[in-house]
Amino acid sequence: MSGGRDVIDRPQGPRPGEDLDVGKVLPFLRHALPDLEDEAEVLQFPAGYSNLTYLLRVGGRELVLRRPPPGSKPASGHDMKREYTILDALHGHYPYCPKPVLYVEDPEALGCPFYVMERIRGIIVRRSFPPRAADHETVRAICEGLVDALAELHLLDRDEVGLSGFGHPEGYVERQVEGWSRRYRRARTPDVPDFEEVMSWLARCRPVESPRPAIIHNDFKLDNVVLDPQDPRRLIGVLDWEMATVGDPLMDLGETLSYWIQDDDPPELRGLAMTPTDAPGALRREEIIQRYAAATGCAVDHLDFYYCFGLFRLAVISQQIYYRYYKGQSHDPRFGMLGYSVRCLESVCRSIVDA
Repeated sequence: MSGGRDVIDRPQGPRPGEDLDVGKVLPFLRHALPDLEDEAEVLQFPAGYSNLTYLLRVGGRELVLRRPPPGSKPASGHDMKREYTILDALHGHYPYCPKPVLYVEDPEALGCPFYVMERIRGIIVRRSFPPRAADHETVRAICEGLVDALAELHLLDRDEVGLSGFGHPEGYVERQVEGWSRRYRRARTPDVPDFEEVMSWLARCRPVESPRPAIIHNDFKLDNVVLDPQDPRRLIGVLDWEMATVGDPLMDLGETLSYWIQDDDPPELRGLAMTPTDAPGALRREEIIQRYAAATGCAVDHLDFYYCFGLFRLAVISQQIYYRYYKGQSHDPRFGMLGYSVRCLESVCRSIVDA
């Protein structure tokens, strides 16, 4: 894959029903940034299916505001305080982390918690690599940089960054299998598979957990990293920390692999590709595993389990969003296609289970 324009990720006007009252936000911003100007332009980043992300242009500054979607409950995936806490701890220790500015819980502001961080301005690869980054060598360097940044995160000392008491790493894998299975059963609609065989296999084949818990991102993928606009081979940012925690690093690796599409994957999986990881020059999943193992020194056993769980987790996330659409809680047309994604992911998971 190639093509596309070599541009910075471009926000647009807010979607219907997702307007942001910047007048209620500015007093909080001025408290944190006293020199801030009065006028602010509000745009919305169009990608993403979960928390809403806005660009605030205030004078010469660009700030990013994150808030839960309307009608959402404060579950971990929409926990703004949790996400802000992670960023606040990692900033200064992990060079790809956005700088947090403030967290606001006051319901008088937006009616929900939100936080603001500085924008990392750069290239985000979505459907295709931009022309300047589409040659084989650059594509490979970008993929290698992504794996290296994941390994660097997992090698951080959580005590040193101030996250020693964050999360509950003991029993993490078991809780994840049980928790995501419950979420799927609660969100299931009549038009999608029951996933019972897959969930049973995950519970039965759960490996012994990694003896070295790590800070994990839980959504580490190509369109969540930012590339240097002057040198696309260089990764300069990692975004979307809403599901970050402390747990088994191989779960994080498995989730990265679940997003990674190859040119020899089955058609139903390739049809779900959101990023061009099957482009000429891109690493293959086995190369990702080996590079990660070399960088971290971690044993990379039982990757079939971690990869299958990553795919299942994607299915659950898709189904939770599709449930909102199915129940009329959202009219975003993108959400209406996610039931098909769930069916495709179930097929791929079953192929792993039956292997």
